[in-house]
Amino acid sequence: MSDTRQTPPRTPARPALRHPHKAPPQAGDLLKVAEGVLWLRMPLPFALDHINLWLLEDGDGWAIVDTGVASTLTRDLWEQVMRQPRLGGRPVTRLFCTHFHPDHMGLAGWLCERFGIEMWTTLGEWATGMHLSLDTTDEFRAASVRFYQAAGFGPDLMEKVRSRGNAYAGRVAPIPRAYRRIVDGQEIRIGRGTWRVVVGQGHAPELAALHCAEDGVLISGDQILPRISPNVSLWPNEPEADPLGLFLRSLQVFGALPRDTLVLPSHGLPFIGLHARVKELADHHAERLAEALDACAGQPRSAMDLVPVMFPRPLDDHQLFFAIGEVLAHVRRLEVEGLLVRQVAADGVHRWTAATDSAG
Repeated sequence: MSDTRQTPPRTPARPALRHPHKAPPQAGDLLKVAEGVLWLRMPLPFALDHINLWLLEDGDGWAIVDTGVASTLTRDLWEQVMRQPRLGGRPVTRLFCTHFHPDHMGLAGWLCERFGIEMWTTLGEWATGMHLSLDTTDEFRAASVRFYQAAGFGPDLMEKVRSRGNAYAGRVAPIPRAYRRIVDGQEIRIGRGTWRVVVGQGHAPELAALHCAEDGVLISGDQILPRISPNVSLWPNEPEADPLGLFLRSLQVFGALPRDTLVLPSHGLPFIGLHARVKELADHHAERLAEALDACAGQPRSAMDLVPVMFPRPLDDHQLFFAIGEVLAHVRRLEVEGLLVRQVAADGVHRWTAATDSAG
């Protein structure tokens, strides 16, 4: 698993999005974006080179939202941040993690120990992060081998699958064994405001966004991003899931929030234009679904066959693993809808064909 599960959309963000802040804070600096909300940006060692973190004024201290990856650099930046005069020497009160990916939960254990605080997150995110951080067994590797063989990987790529192991475990500090569970719809008093948990699915199992209706602010995690489409993939640990179906249903939930909400995303700039962005993401996936369905008309196609159809640009190996997951999420959605039929050939590769072809 990786923490950079985002893929570029076919078209850039529309002018309907308005960015109140034209530039982010420098790494380790703080910028006020709303009453009682400070924006902090940390570097990431990936093509997606940053994550936005948030500090919420919380009574006589500060609540943290998300952590950054587990690295010496990120730890040092946190120490620098907490010494800033702007925070007034006030303590950290608690940690909220939107989801389990390493850039969001990677330093949860260290922060909780360093400041003597609890991690607040959903059961789905805590359990997934805990499981992946501890699963270095042969069974983990075997599940990955089965999954990518069925997707149509050739011998060279399969060798890379076998050599990868569990990348997630190496990118997180030990995840807290105990945590404070939060659930969809729960209202949490943080400082002067009440924040409601809005769960999003598809990108992660049970991502916890936070919405403060009185201030018109949404901390969206990776569920709604301004310029890139959150990666929605099928993964070896849940090969028969329907993540895209979950993601599209979650878009309806976020689309029901007020139009003028200030969205604080984990990547990119804060923006206003939630409804326009939700529609754009839905349209983006509708286009991808149509491409996959059209490509499967007339002949069976494996996930690897569909990668150049849905991702026509050159991909390195790192990008290919995300692309194959996205392709599988789309064909799985079409299969659930009854538009594609899966066939398993003698070589063990799963191939899909249009249901109309199969019926004929």
